[in-house]
Amino acid sequence: MLVSSSSAERYQQLRENGRVRERPLFVQPRQPSELELQARWFAGDFGKRFRSVCGKEIEIVQFGTWNREAGPDFSDAVIRVDDREVTRGSVEFDLTDRSWEAHGHATNPAFEDTVLHVFVHAGGQTFFSRTKSHRNVLQMRVDPAALPDAFSSNVPLARPGRCQAPLKDLPSERVRSVLDAAARFRLQRKAARLRTMLETHGQDEALFQEVAAALGYKQNKLPFTLLAQRLPLSAVRSRKKDEEALFFGLAGFLQAADLSIYENQTRDYVRGLWDYWWPQRDEMERLVLAPELWRLGGARPLNHPQRRLAALALLARNWPAFRHSLDPPDPVAGTRKFFGGLEHPFWNLHYTLTSAPAANTMALIGDSRVAEILANVVLPFLLAKGEDVWSAYEKLPARLSNRRLETGATRLFGGDPRRAEFVKTVAHQQGLLQIYEDFCLQDNSDCAHCPFPEQMQKWT
Repeated sequence: MLVSSSSAERYQQLRENGRVRERPLFVQPRQPSELELQARWFAGDFGKRFRSVCGKEIEIVQFGTWNREAGPDFSDAVIRVDDREVTRGSVEFDLTDRSWEAHGHATNPAFEDTVLHVFVHAGGQTFFSRTKSHRNVLQMRVDPAALPDAFSSNVPLARPGRCQAPLKDLPSERVRSVLDAAARFRLQRKAARLRTMLETHGQDEALFQEVAAALGYKQNKLPFTLLAQRLPLSAVRSRKKDEEALFFGLAGFLQAADLSIYENQTRDYVRGLWDYWWPQRDEMERLVLAPELWRLGGARPLNHPQRRLAALALLARNWPAFRHSLDPPDPVAGTRKFFGGLEHPFWNLHYTLTSAPAANTMALIGDSRVAEILANVVLPFLLAKGEDVWSAYEKLPARLSNRRLETGATRLFGGDPRRAEFVKTVAHQQGLLQIYEDFCLQDNSDCAHCPFPEQMQKWT
């Protein structure tokens, strides 16, 4: 390994050595809202031991983290039922027991891992909370009248963990060295995975699939990966003009039969795609992605998958230039220049196929997504080929945060004023994510038995 492996090996040893009462934070208004009650649940104000509707004893070992996306209210929670083995899953908190059915949770696959349905008001009749696979979810009622008086409108994403006490007393250099070690370990693991892909698919196909997945973001990573697998780079490159039509056709975005639903400029663009796609549609129909694979909402308009699909087509069309951008002496600058130079007469001015033109041109791939591609694809790819990339990797500035990163930072650093300093680079963000995944997400004791805090005090 050309990435210095000594600190990564130390982190791996730390990781393998073990897997991993706060006071009420909050004040009750006269009629607390559902969000306020959820906050009080998360703070532990309702307690940690309960009895389910069916009479089982329930202990909340870990309240999990706030889920700010679609799905149950709290993810990665841990409960113990009747003093048996712990169970990890999600928790849904509703005002009424019937909200489960009324809100469509019973048919929503996002609620499949729910282990506990907490509610405040029960109806007059027996009601069961079931998942889409017909699994019965434990029900539990809580009583707001039993709450302590203190309440605050502050709703934290995660509860600070035991780590914050030892870490806040460590010198900044030592904390950074831990993050560096975890980042090196994470980078090496990504390179190892890519090395397997290189052996299986070859350099170009493996790289193309990974960039496609990165363009899909977490919401649409799967459909973008499937497109790159079903329409390999070699097949795309053999078709000099219709790569964009093939991608949009296989994605299922060319199903509308009536072009009149589009505005004039869009109608001309879509008609051009159809002219290439429809003669090949019957031959490739079995490869078209199902509509339910796509998540078209919940992201910024600039990140709509249709825009990213156009970028993937341009990437395939300009593949030799992209590969050349990865050459020494500066693949980071080369990659940024390549993606920054991608232009499209339609997608530089549109968010979706049905949106009105924007007032100003928009970058097809923004700086934050380029940074993610560098950190998660390009530099691991170069490392998998045996190139030394750590010096470039550790200098990448962080462009964005996300829910998991904010959760990990809260767990480890709490209110430490140095918290922002420790997540300024992509490497340190990646290191923090690795620690969060290796310890916080593997710990079923609400920090009580996690080895990380003590081991950090020994880290030199």
